[in-house]
Amino acid sequence: MLKVAVPTPQHSGLGAPLDYRHHQALPPGSLVRVPLGKRQVLGVVWDGEPDPDPGVELKPLAGVLNLPPLDAGWRALVRFAAAYYQRGLGELALAALPPTLAQLDDTQLARRLKRQPGALEAAAPGAGPALQAGQQAAVDLLSAQLRGEVPPQPVLLWGLTGSGKTEVYLHAAAQALALGRQVLVLVPEINLTPQLQARFAARFGQERVACLHSGLTPPQRLRDWLRAHSGQADLVLGTRLAVMASLPRLGLIVVDEEHDPSFKAQDGARQSARDLAVWRAAHGRFPVLLGSATPSLESWHNAQTGRYRRVDLTERIGAAPLPTVRLLDLASLPPPKGPGATPPPLAAPLLQAIEQRIARGEQSLLLLNRRGYAPVLHCGQCSWRSGCPHCSAWRVFHKSDRTLRCHHCGFTERVPSACPDCGNQDIAPIGRGTERLEEQLEHLLPHARLARLDADSTAKAGSLEAQLARVHAGEVDVLVGTQMIAKGHDFRNVTLVAALNPDNLLYSSDFRAPERLFALLMQAGGRAGRAGHAAEMWVQTHQPRHPLYQALQKHDFVAFATSQLEERQLAGLPPFAHLALLRADSREEFVARDFLQAAAEAGRMLAPDADLFWYPPVPHPVPKVANQWRWQMLVESPQRAPLQRALAAWVPELHALKRQHKGLTRWAIDVDPLAI
Repeated sequence: MLKVAVPTPQHSGLGAPLDYRHHQALPPGSLVRVPLGKRQVLGVVWDGEPDPDPGVELKPLAGVLNLPPLDAGWRALVRFAAAYYQRGLGELALAALPPTLAQLDDTQLARRLKRQPGALEAAAPGAGPALQAGQQAAVDLLSAQLRGEVPPQPVLLWGLTGSGKTEVYLHAAAQALALGRQVLVLVPEINLTPQLQARFAARFGQERVACLHSGLTPPQRLRDWLRAHSGQADLVLGTRLAVMASLPRLGLIVVDEEHDPSFKAQDGARQSARDLAVWRAAHGRFPVLLGSATPSLESWHNAQTGRYRRVDLTERIGAAPLPTVRLLDLASLPPPKGPGATPPPLAAPLLQAIEQRIARGEQSLLLLNRRGYAPVLHCGQCSWRSGCPHCSAWRVFHKSDRTLRCHHCGFTERVPSACPDCGNQDIAPIGRGTERLEEQLEHLLPHARLARLDADSTAKAGSLEAQLARVHAGEVDVLVGTQMIAKGHDFRNVTLVAALNPDNLLYSSDFRAPERLFALLMQAGGRAGRAGHAAEMWVQTHQPRHPLYQALQKHDFVAFATSQLEERQLAGLPPFAHLALLRADSREEFVARDFLQAAAEAGRMLAPDADLFWYPPVPHPVPKVANQWRWQMLVESPQRAPLQRALAAWVPELHALKRQHKGLTRWAIDVDPLAI
């Protein structure tokens, strides 16, 4: 008899492994095929002895995959993540495996394994540039941890943009590889993977590098997962899903841009890859390196309290100066002339500065974190607006294909020739997205070579790489983009960065919005002046005296982080408190609310003595998406352990409550939520 973790859905309430039988014992971690209902699924043999009910006949395994078992460290990671994030064990275990694995029979799997290269002899990495003092200090600390000379402890590498954090990653990886260990490097977004992969491949050889992210085709993901699992790949680069990769010789984890919210999943198990990386390293007793120019306030607090070791990189490579930050007060500019006139996208001083860069053969980046042509179409006669019939949101106007597109549910229609309500043919766009900004720049800068980098312009395979290649080759004078252009890119000839309309995050109801805005602007500004040229960052704002912009102007992350942590401590917010968010969706508007109210009552009864605060249910900031009404409820505790105990006892009650509330579509617990 065997216990097998299988991918049971959350609503089934079957989160624990199921019992099966086989004609021989199998070691825990073995990959097997098992019958589940009317289908056959992939499963993982789990630790422990089955205890089936008397008289129950267990189903036999359908097959055993001829692969090495998933090791005890990997199973411990899955077990911890399932318990901490209140999800099924099999759900998390199988989500970490390539889906194609379940579709292969023994012959197909044998054929794939035969294609894998044999064991490679270790080769000396290529030489890199000499390290500066801060870089060497970080490498020495990690080397001492790798060799067991000091106990492993998370290292927070706080370095200015352009200070050489990637070179620290490369040297630390070389140290780990020299000891026969594998290295896992996590990046927040797919578009950062190719350039980092190129750096690691150039230093260590392409044959030693594997990639794991959702942008790969299923065969590519299976190939690189098998290389990692078999130990043939020494270096694995990937996005958040790679934190659960099977790496039998893992000895170092690097989390680049550790502050980035993309490391926290917003659906499914909603796990944090950064936090799981820290746990995995602690459990495996090896080092983890967290790198950022703007660390998350949680990591900064951990460094202040001694839980993490902090190493600072205070100089940019080549002593390149940080860009001068200019705050352009939009309120002080003269109003546009003429009835119905709107302000130009770029104020005259900024436009002049860009023209000067073009004349000198230098490049400029314009950051506008809103894609599409315009956020909404509007009828001036009857006030109709292009709302989505399925969501509480506007449909964005995309001029390139003449569509109105909802960025929440994907509902798309052709732009109407006249107002649907009154027939007025004069319907106009309101606001500005990257597509419209690019069009306006064609008139303002007729001789400039423009490019746009956002989710729409990079949707086709290879388009992102092609656009970036144009920028690096000097074929672009002005690059317009969303936050995609702000992270990780090494643009050597950019000397001006401008942030347009960033004020909206100053007024967000989410307490983390200022932290995200400061990080975005600091990261964007860091793209300028990396080759040693004098550089500027312009911010067009209506609030130039806001403390956030004042700290940005001085490049003073310490002052910003200190003030934010003081505010959070006074308000009892993370990292000084621990949160869980219960989300619920329903087809009828108030079913989800009623479910959450009943859930809160059940929670209070289960943990009456615990120091927990149960907030009342509130609508989601976008209450309706794809015809589903969304509500949420927050649970707060000053300590993590009582919250975890309460959540574990709460989950069975939530399954029972769902059956009582007809019309409830789904519910999910989000532990340590980032978006509230």
